[in-house]
Amino acid sequence: MTIPDSHRDLLGTSLATFATIDSSGRPQQTEVWFYEDGDSVALSLNDSRQKVKNLLKRPQCSVLILDPNNAQRYLEIRGDAEITPDEDLSFATKVGQKYGVDLRTFDTPGAKRVIVRVVPVKVNAVDMTS
Repeated sequence: MTIPDSHRDLLGTSLATFATIDSSGRPQQTEVWFYEDGDSVALSLNDSRQKVKNLLKRPQCSVLILDPNNAQRYLEIRGDAEITPDEDLSFATKVGQKYGVDLRTFDTPGAKRVIVRVVPVKVNAVDMTS
């Protein structure tokens, strides 16, 4: 699955809505910072967060990136999460640089960071203005 050129600019925006499935089978949505990863996105998450716990049980997820200048234009990436440790925090540092923060300041003592890459199964590039 590829992200069309018409919507690739949205990968440079600052926020995305990230949806996972909780233990009761209901969606859980959170606004997240993200990093462009080719034809997908990746997140740096603290392993104690509910999002990560949800993904370990059910990797199905989606990312919705709304055009901040046009609410009728968005990019949705539905897929499966690949979770890998970020032991040296190199990915967390890269994401932090995009947003001008040190992500470790949000972590509790002993928490670990993971990289969550959304492997696309379906990409919806929508523009209702045309």
